[in-house]
Amino acid sequence: MSADSLLGFLASLGTLRTASEIWGASNVRLSWDVHGSSYSPILSLPEIDVEAFVPSLHANLETRTDHAALTIDKDLKVPLSRFSAASEVAASLFLDGSDSWGARMIAAFGCGTCGNEKGNIEDTAFRTMSGAGHQHFLEFMNFLAKETTTDQLQEAIFGPWRYRDPSPIMRWDSADDRRYALRWDEPSKDPVRTVRGANRLAIEALPFFPVVPQSSSTVATTGFTGRRSNDTMFTWPIWSVSLDTDSVSSVLSLSALQRDDSSSTALALRGIRAVFRSQRITLGKYRNFTPARALCL
Repeated sequence: MSADSLLGFLASLGTLRTASEIWGASNVRLSWDVHGSSYSPILSLPEIDVEAFVPSLHANLETRTDHAALTIDKDLKVPLSRFSAASEVAASLFLDGSDSWGARMIAAFGCGTCGNEKGNIEDTAFRTMSGAGHQHFLEFMNFLAKETTTDQLQEAIFGPWRYRDPSPIMRWDSADDRRYALRWDEPSKDPVRTVRGANRLAIEALPFFPVVPQSSSTVATTGFTGRRSNDTMFTWPIWSVSLDTDSVSSVLSLSALQRDDSSSTALALRGIRAVFRSQRITLGKYRNFTPARALCL
């Protein structure tokens, strides 16, 4: 997993969050170190059986299959009333300690107090599809929860990424941009190939990026700036110190990351050694993310 890949970055965060659920948030930390021309994640864990690491992740991730948060609908075109009801149930389960994952995912999907002209929620900026071409955002997540194997997680975490798995994809990988003008072959005749384990782990990163209301009809997703198809950007930091999940959440929400004139000294003092940015683009009825560019620090 490479820091300059949005899918790789999200998959790294998803690995951190999942491992923290298994071995305790205070025992699991994430940092980044130079690897070739980019950075690779370093996961710090308590003393565990190395052979059991990936199977333990897989067993935990399988429990999300058919979870209420993933079966509200096939997509995030969810009526405010239904989403609000689901939010209340998820909040109750969170407070009684029986299910924290659902509440965190619901908070990452959208806001039950902000609706559009159709009466549906305003949702996450990470949403890349809404049913066109039989591509369904939540349904794909649930499919990945059901069908991702231990071997596919192993490849995603330890590499190399071979791009040999079939769809579905979450469209968070710049390689998922399959426009004809960018390819040797016609996309419709070339089967989709992806790294399924990376897509599955990336889903687990979404709670790091909650959706928050800005007005009665607008929301913002942590890490994003812009709203239109030509100005929506996602920016992420790479840090050198080992951080737990709470500290990672704080770093991801730093306002200085979004300012082009941000002080490199201020970021460096927080242990941030690099910043990457990717543009979210709209192509017909789908969204994709461009290859990341490094911002100067």
